[in-house]
Amino acid sequence: MKKLVLVFSVMTLVVSAVFANGGASGSAEKPYIAVVSKGEQHDFWQQVRRGAMDAAADFNVDVTFEGPPTESDVQIQVEMINNAISKAPAALALAALDTTSVIDQLSDLRDKGIPVIGFDSGVPNAPEGSILANASTNNYAAAGLAAEKMFEIIKPEIEAATDSSPVKIVVLNQDASGESLLSRGTGFRDTMIKLIDEQSKLSRSDISVIGNPAYVADDSPKTGGKVFIEMIVPASAANTDAAASASAMLNKVEDDSILGVFCSNESTAKGILAATNDGADLANKYNIVVIGFDAGAGQKNAVRKELFAGSITQDPYSIGYKAVELANKSIKGEMVEDVDTGAKYYTSANMDDPDIAPLLYD
Repeated sequence: MKKLVLVFSVMTLVVSAVFANGGASGSAEKPYIAVVSKGEQHDFWQQVRRGAMDAAADFNVDVTFEGPPTESDVQIQVEMINNAISKAPAALALAALDTTSVIDQLSDLRDKGIPVIGFDSGVPNAPEGSILANASTNNYAAAGLAAEKMFEIIKPEIEAATDSSPVKIVVLNQDASGESLLSRGTGFRDTMIKLIDEQSKLSRSDISVIGNPAYVADDSPKTGGKVFIEMIVPASAANTDAAASASAMLNKVEDDSILGVFCSNESTAKGILAATNDGADLANKYNIVVIGFDAGAGQKNAVRKELFAGSITQDPYSIGYKAVELANKSIKGEMVEDVDTGAKYYTSANMDDPDIAPLLYD
């Protein structure tokens, strides 16, 4: 009987040690980190997964990576988070589809002392203290890079603008609610204003920001008559509405003297391609500079054929890698802070370079 009690006691200690150091999927040597993304099928998320798994090997931790079939499957993601919590992870990395749907889970994790790291768009407006740090693209800065590249090309036309012969720059945004897209739209807007003011013959007083109110700040210039920066948002996030907005904008290229268009994500890039016969009309009908954001087969093809001047790509591999790295540090009790995982500008000239090609997902 004493032997049975001793064996049972040892087994209890072993099981307790396992859960204390990473739950059902971890061990005393390898803590368990659950990674729950917005999706899993899209190549973007596969690149995030690849980074997470490489980090798992580098930092000697166990990692599971999962996401719902589509980015509209909020309840499926919630169930994935609940399942992850049931395994008592040492940490959780999360890219939430809907913050309000995971408030209870975040509270539960905080009460249990399980650190949570946000990645990609993270968990916008999460309860204070529930997210220790985020591994994500600085979307504001990334879109600012797009503005810099466009300004280099259209600067002469901007400087030639007058009150009687104004020019326009257009920003196509999929919606006016997502934090990442809002940051991209405002990042491009603010950087373009700054460049015109500081690096051209014109000034802020020559600029007017018009269009969707969500993208027109209180301090945006609104009285200038030489350069108009128009912020456009389609009726919905559907591809057909993105194409319709792009088509309506293109119908005014000549009358409004539109110099350039920034498409702030893959959806709006697809929209302008759909409105231009897969970009063919950009080569022979419209004399405008188009810069996109993200990748995708159609957008990459447009860049390769120089129908787009270029596009901005995030670094999904680094997003996954840094998310696990931050989670591992938090398990050890180390201080963590937000990490910008970076972005790069790709063109037909550099898109096959070894430091960029792996980032151009389909």
